[in-house]
Amino acid sequence: MHSEVKNGYTAHSDTFVRDRLPAQKDWPKFTFDLPELRYPEKINCATELLDNAIAEGFGNKLAIISSTERWTYAQLLDKVDRIAHVLRDDLKLSTGNRVLLRGANSPILFACWLAVVKAGGIVVATMPLLRSKELTQVIDIGKISLALCDTDLLDELQIAANPPSPLKQTISFNNGKLEKMMLEKSGHFGSVDTAQDDVAILAFTSGTTGKPKATIHFHRDVLAMADTFSKHILKPETSEIFCGTPPIAFTFGLGASLVFPLRARATVVTLENPGTDQLISALVNEKVTMLFTAPTAYRALLSEFDQPQLFLRQCVSAGEALPKATFEQWFDTTGIRIIDGMGTTEMIHIFISAAGEQIRPGAIGKAVPGYSARVIDNNNKPLPPGHSGRLAVIGPTGCRYLDDERQQEYVINGWNVTGDIFKLDSDGYFWYQGRSDDMIISSGYNIASIEVESAVLEHASVLECAVIGIPDENRGNIIKAFIILNSSFEPSDELIKDIQNHTKKTIAPYKYPRRIEFVANLPKTPTGKLQRFKLR
Repeated sequence: MHSEVKNGYTAHSDTFVRDRLPAQKDWPKFTFDLPELRYPEKINCATELLDNAIAEGFGNKLAIISSTERWTYAQLLDKVDRIAHVLRDDLKLSTGNRVLLRGANSPILFACWLAVVKAGGIVVATMPLLRSKELTQVIDIGKISLALCDTDLLDELQIAANPPSPLKQTISFNNGKLEKMMLEKSGHFGSVDTAQDDVAILAFTSGTTGKPKATIHFHRDVLAMADTFSKHILKPETSEIFCGTPPIAFTFGLGASLVFPLRARATVVTLENPGTDQLISALVNEKVTMLFTAPTAYRALLSEFDQPQLFLRQCVSAGEALPKATFEQWFDTTGIRIIDGMGTTEMIHIFISAAGEQIRPGAIGKAVPGYSARVIDNNNKPLPPGHSGRLAVIGPTGCRYLDDERQQEYVINGWNVTGDIFKLDSDGYFWYQGRSDDMIISSGYNIASIEVESAVLEHASVLECAVIGIPDENRGNIIKAFIILNSSFEPSDELIKDIQNHTKKTIAPYKYPRRIEFVANLPKTPTGKLQRFKLR
């Protein structure tokens, strides 16, 4: 079953985003083969996630837990409706207006997200670590006039709001002005009757290179990420306790900490400072059953405990490729198989994965129900199993950039082409080979950065690793590894040789790093992705 955008009914009076959707010919194909993906023409994802939970009898169930607060579904709805009234009555939010959110994951931030969507606005959540220059880009691209911001993070946003910025109003929360305004409002707000293809969020790419891109996602897309990956791979129960380290400005975090738990009528623990100590405390004290974080965090957790007292049922990794060594060490320590996932901001969440006994260590998994994926060559033709090529995906979600010519680079013949290199095996499993721009050609060999990094990470001394190609007169390029050592090891020439010999024994010898540099840290985006271009 295929569908294109509906250009009929919209609840949005401000059509700035809708008017800047890509030309219809540049849209990806969409498939809605699963019955649960066939949404009615009018639907508000906030209603589905929250109001309907109350109607189903979950009002007294815990929805959100933080270090200081514990809100039931009914209490969350009361906060959301009050904020929605503030937005519409006091701040004069029009349907389709963009609202910037700035704050660490917290109950009040989640309530703001739901309130904006419920009131017919478009959420533009931003990473807490962004500085004024980066915030200025977001504000200018989205032509944002209203922001809700944590009181602790106002400084950079106020700099970004200096004229001629379109940002005219900033309301603080977390013991700020918003809470005072909420006190005067009713706890009952009727959701705006949005269309399924009205825009719910603008999600900005994390920007590993170049100018960030704003990706457009509809109300149906927000629900679809829960009704595909979460429903069919995670299979959450209402008794689950979710917890994740990524901020909800990262769509991986939006699913993990807000959409998935509410869609499942479960509970989420928020982490405003998601360091290792706070994460361990939450895992143990709140009896977390669903954990979402990056591979580096799993490695950090392992360095902090040997036999943790955990209640975990599922662990999910995304953001960077999951090294096989990390998977195996976590499984050996906890008995839990980490669920790896391939997703992109353009597609909103994970579309390739596997769980439980279906996991093959080293492989990402298979296409998630609702999605189809294949590997294509440079002529955009499907490749047979065993050959490396570009990943192409179609499903219920897809790339729509806001007024950006790069749309034609991402969507080819209706398929979303992610820029990742994969190999498909004969059983339908996808094996990540690296980013297309992270392939290194040395002496005529194509070498994937991630393959070398995974091998180096298996050495006992290595905590983190990033691999790039550097120019070489004889070989064109040679492999260089930047390594952060575990605290019990010291840099030395002998250690370099040992790591190199280990790599030669682990993968083809021509792939070993001929240069190794020990470093204290590696450049990363706010979502934890390596920025190899900065190392280059």
